[in-house]
Amino acid sequence: MRIRALPLVISLCAIAAVPATPVTSAPSADILGFTPASARTEQEWEAKFRALPNPARMRADMELMAAHPHHVGSPYDRQNAEWILQQFKDAGWDAHIEQFDVLFPTPKQRALELVAPTHFVAKLQEPPVPGDPTSYQTAEQLPPYNAYSIDGDVTGPLVYVNYGIPSDYDELALRGISVKGAIVIARYGRSWRGVKPKVAAEHGAIGCIIYSDPGDDGYADDDTFPVGPARSANGVQRGSVMEMTLYQGDPLTPGVGATKDAKRLALKDVKVFTKIPVLPISYGDALPLLRAITGEVAPSSWRGALPITYKIGPGAARVHLLVKSNWDIKPVYDVIGMLHGSTMPDQWVIRGNHHDAWVNGADDPGSGQVALLEEMRALGALKKQGWNPKRTIIYAAWDGEEPAVLGSAEWAETHAADLTEHAVAYLNSDNSGRGYLSASGSHILEKFINGVARDITDPETGASVERRMRAARVLRAPVARRDDLRKQEDLPIGALGSGSDYTTFIQHLGIPSLDLGFYGEGGRGSYHSAYDDFYWYSHFSDTSFVYGRALAQTAGTAMMRLADADVIPYDFTDLAQTVGEYVGELKRLANGIASDAVEHNKEVDDSTLTLTNDPRVPFVAPTLEAPVPKLDFTAFDSATARLSHAARAYNSAFNSAMSAATTPTSFAALNDQLIKSEHMLTSDAGLPGRPWFKHLLYAPGVNTGYGVKTVPGVREAIEAKDWPLATSEMARVVSALDAETALVERATADLGTQ
Repeated sequence: MRIRALPLVISLCAIAAVPATPVTSAPSADILGFTPASARTEQEWEAKFRALPNPARMRADMELMAAHPHHVGSPYDRQNAEWILQQFKDAGWDAHIEQFDVLFPTPKQRALELVAPTHFVAKLQEPPVPGDPTSYQTAEQLPPYNAYSIDGDVTGPLVYVNYGIPSDYDELALRGISVKGAIVIARYGRSWRGVKPKVAAEHGAIGCIIYSDPGDDGYADDDTFPVGPARSANGVQRGSVMEMTLYQGDPLTPGVGATKDAKRLALKDVKVFTKIPVLPISYGDALPLLRAITGEVAPSSWRGALPITYKIGPGAARVHLLVKSNWDIKPVYDVIGMLHGSTMPDQWVIRGNHHDAWVNGADDPGSGQVALLEEMRALGALKKQGWNPKRTIIYAAWDGEEPAVLGSAEWAETHAADLTEHAVAYLNSDNSGRGYLSASGSHILEKFINGVARDITDPETGASVERRMRAARVLRAPVARRDDLRKQEDLPIGALGSGSDYTTFIQHLGIPSLDLGFYGEGGRGSYHSAYDDFYWYSHFSDTSFVYGRALAQTAGTAMMRLADADVIPYDFTDLAQTVGEYVGELKRLANGIASDAVEHNKEVDDSTLTLTNDPRVPFVAPTLEAPVPKLDFTAFDSATARLSHAARAYNSAFNSAMSAATTPTSFAALNDQLIKSEHMLTSDAGLPGRPWFKHLLYAPGVNTGYGVKTVPGVREAIEAKDWPLATSEMARVVSALDAETALVERATADLGTQ
């Protein structure tokens, strides 16, 4: 989510040199996917690579790219793209810019006022902060707004709905509180922002206000900006509210690239806009609104950190909300660089980070983009020294990520056929800071990224980033699970939902993907605000840029291994184990719903809830629930067992073949098989109600947005108590797992012929 560039040329010799910290972690004795001879050569080149990323140059790059606001369609957005292109060319890459024309609305009119019982006009702006030079660029900034909110001019009673997620409306229903005809105010958190107006509209609301409560994002966490990193009373989180769980990319060209001649939907036919107007505000603007709400006191779990008694409403508080946008087509500029493969040029390894931002975007996306640029320069330097990647390497600086992963989605949709045939993996990063390596993605890459992490040195402790990550996992885990984590060969990686540029690659096209970054130390209170700038980042995040170097070392090493491996380094044992865990979760979910229904009906029958309700508090007595049928997971269990057996057989054959191999080119047929493996886990029909999402194991949840739903078709059917759909979706997943098993068995047979 970012980018930048200036016509200014910075001489690297003028930048204060910061010597690279030597890599102290001992490299692995072997590397997944490499023969012994190839591994030795790879380790030599990797050592050279990891010495090259330069924190001082990263600092200078960030300051340059974040010098001005660079949202989609802004002059500086294009300048940054052109500057990045020149960096690629200077480093020896074959590079170009691909332009797409996309719908990107920008604010035309915004207003929010309390009209009763008193009068208050929200400021709806982020004032400059003394000492922070770019915060004064107000004329260049996009003001706080939510992109893809419909236009609207509404007035109504104000109702507080906590985080505005479905369970909050269940609580309101128990209290007999309706939001029909009301404007709701919800706090950021617990779901993606676009879920909040979606669910509000489903319950009859006519408008939605979203604010950052200091209990979640502000003074309850840390000192506020500019004294500390936490969100100040004037800070506002911008962001898209497009219904991205239907599809991603340009709203007017779903499923196809937004090229010059693409057929576009009329605005009236677009299904991903909100149904009600939405506006984000600061907690400074939210305080008078929330203070004016009367009615029932909110439950304790609904109370934030503002100095008020949180009440739900509706009551005397009425607000007027006005949102109007300019609905314009804007260009996005994807910078694409290539290093052509020497022996397997038709297999592609792809790396990306976005360069556009909501405002100045030093953290998001600058922190990730400067790491990507250092990787790119280092790989270019290695090529000049004689290193030639076996596979083709593609690096991309995406545009338009912030509104709707526009640049990456349109590029991937445009090149979908080629990517499906040639792409080995996609590695993503976005913002990054200090702390612990975070890795999420395809579980066939779990063993691979663990191996990379063991060979990268944490810059502040000298341990490997894998060891530090493991220590953090152990400390945060329940005591009963800690020994298992200490002994586990591979640390589990997370599954991917949405919210960044990996989405189209893994969930639409079925390309194995990883998302990498460093987090856990330092605040995020600048997120999507005008204060996400160089001043904030250089004072409160990775101030020495050494974790930026660690990200470059991690992602760059991973790219080298994916590009140079004799055999594509997928592993299926972690996948099989993870799927087995998902099946266990689904069983517990179904059993929990069944037992909850039984208990609920007992409470209805004996009036437990009615008798224990405070008679002075409004209450709607619940009704009986239908009995829950028992789902049959036998076929699911059997498919998982077959995949696990095939994975173990593949590993045995793989280890034997790799240790004995003398002619790596003999693995060509095997690689041709492996490159199709993630596709086996997709369905051309897509998920129920949202066919753009084709992966059957990973997808953003309909009511979580960023948050992942694993085995989404089955899981969401169970949550919705749609038992016939749950059964049919299980059959689809079983079929996909069997297809994956068959591929692994064919790959094992190929190994047997080596």
